Amino acid sequence: MDKRPTSAQSNAESPDSPTGAHVEWCKQLIAATMSSQISGPISSEMISRDYKTLREGNKQAQMEEAQRVPGETIKAIVKDVMYICPFSGVVRGTLTITDYKLFFKSLTRDPPFVLDVNLGAISRLESVAVQSHGENTQGLEIVCKDLRNPRFAYKKEGQSNLEVFETLSKYAFPLSHNLPLFAFKYRETFPEDGWKIYDPVAEYKRQGLPNESWIISKVNSSYELCETYPALLVLPSNVTEDELKRVAAFRAKRRLPVLSWIHPESQAAIVRCGQPQVGPSDRRCREDERYLQTILDANAQSHKLCIFDARQSTVADTNKAKDGGYENESLYINVELNFLEIPNIHVMRESLRKLKEVVYPAIDQQRWFSSVDSTHWLEYIRLLLAGAVRIADRLESGKTSVVVHCSDGWDRTAQLTSLAMLMLDAHYRSLRGFQVLLEKEWLSFGHRFASRVGHGDGNHANSERSPLFVQFIDCVWQMTRQFPSAFEFNELFLITVLDHLYSCLFGTFLYNSEQERVSKEVYSRTVSLWSYVNSQLEEFTNPLYVNYEHHVLYPVASLRHLELWVSYYVRWNPRMRPQVPVHQSLKELLVLKSELQKRVDELKRDAASSHSLSSSSEHEGMPMQTTV
Repeated sequence: MDKRPTSAQSNAESPDSPTGAHVEWCKQLIAATMSSQISGPISSEMISRDYKTLREGNKQAQMEEAQRVPGETIKAIVKDVMYICPFSGVVRGTLTITDYKLFFKSLTRDPPFVLDVNLGAISRLESVAVQSHGENTQGLEIVCKDLRNPRFAYKKEGQSNLEVFETLSKYAFPLSHNLPLFAFKYRETFPEDGWKIYDPVAEYKRQGLPNESWIISKVNSSYELCETYPALLVLPSNVTEDELKRVAAFRAKRRLPVLSWIHPESQAAIVRCGQPQVGPSDRRCREDERYLQTILDANAQSHKLCIFDARQSTVADTNKAKDGGYENESLYINVELNFLEIPNIHVMRESLRKLKEVVYPAIDQQRWFSSVDSTHWLEYIRLLLAGAVRIADRLESGKTSVVVHCSDGWDRTAQLTSLAMLMLDAHYRSLRGFQVLLEKEWLSFGHRFASRVGHGDGNHANSERSPLFVQFIDCVWQMTRQFPSAFEFNELFLITVLDHLYSCLFGTFLYNSEQERVSKEVYSRTVSLWSYVNSQLEEFTNPLYVNYEHHVLYPVASLRHLELWVSYYVRWNPRMRPQVPVHQSLKELLVLKSELQKRVDELKRDAASSHSLSSSSEHEGMPMQTTV
């Protein structure tokens, strides 16, 4: 059984850390045992309204039993369980646990109320025993990564308590029990193989590479140069392998500067890397200095190279004492260093923890805006967008190549490069192009998904966990709000990506690097998320989309123009859901758009045919020309 962390742990650790609500939880269990409502008066009218909203918002409400995906097996069924719903009171039913999900179905309501939780989304389990009126009742709190905490209670009889808790622990945290992640059991087949969506050579060729200044290199094909980089790298064409090794040795985690994107006209490039390891003695590496000069020389449009260090300048100074640091402008000629002042992963984790307290389960209507503001979540979203805008503007307006890094080059660096590329390149704003962007900038370049998310790992207090990818997707959502016709994908697509970030149903987000995924045979033994997405593109398509191929987006990075993503963070609260089902309306718009486009195409063909007939008639009516 999991133990509660100490208060010191809870203050510094993950978004699901306990917040001293244990006493209230026990009260709710006692109330549930007495078949009453949760603590606090709730009118029958409110229960009826909220239950109706919950039921109508759940696609599985009409099911007789839990639908299972291929490879999924039932591990336990527990009857006479009470779900303590924070919105509509106590619901009695049956709890089914499989190796992929937890499924609760009410017994008495018609149509039934159901609750479905992917086990991969579970961060922590809490078991509490409560005695009331001579009966032993067992409480179970499930703390989820997707900002909800389902709570259950059931009579403590025989082995039922042990069975429920141990079964859930075993399959929610399979790696902690020497079991495989569920993605390796999942056997669904789709028309398209999503693993083929990203071909690095094809993507770099789309960008116009290789050219005289840049080559597509296989120097890292065995991952020996840098184990967290992809096998294929775009490198300066006139640098030797020995020089590459020296530069790699000077950069954090051997993450030497490599090209991510190149401007089709100016040849200004986005280059990413880890911090230089200058240390407290201000070490220098002449090969690294010449290497950055080579990157500058590859762009004839500018005489300056701009380095964007994502970190706070004070933190970067502190990192020098730990053998890290930043580029010395007196040693790197024609280089301009900028700090973007973005806090580290621990600050972001704490911010999301605070946000969870604000949005679930109860919302303080009187202090809603001040409560959200106190989390600083939107402020950090603003910092990321502002930094990406500066990077994009330097390339587009300044025609200047940029180098982006943070500490190791796999967290804030990925956020910034991918956001800047999304602003600069319309291809990445298409459904398939966005999939390529994620595969390239996040997955192949080694964002530590396993460490940041904690797939299958029961150590919820691990300080490596942090919502960096969630922040990135939030930034993308903010851009879709400011440019509603610029993106081919819709909000449901972004939410689906985040849900499967946790689910462990697909192999896409598993492990920390391309090398690990290759060694674990992820590409041959699991299914790609994109196989599923691309099998039903109509579900994820934005009907307002217009493909402006060469249009650069500059979102306004101001708190006045940013908003909390309620449809994601507060979706579990039925009182915060829109009155009109937006997704269904958008699907209807998509059908209407398709029909109108067909009609336009027909009219164009008719017009072309009429013009052709008219031209032919005029030609036939003309007098024959004779030569003299």
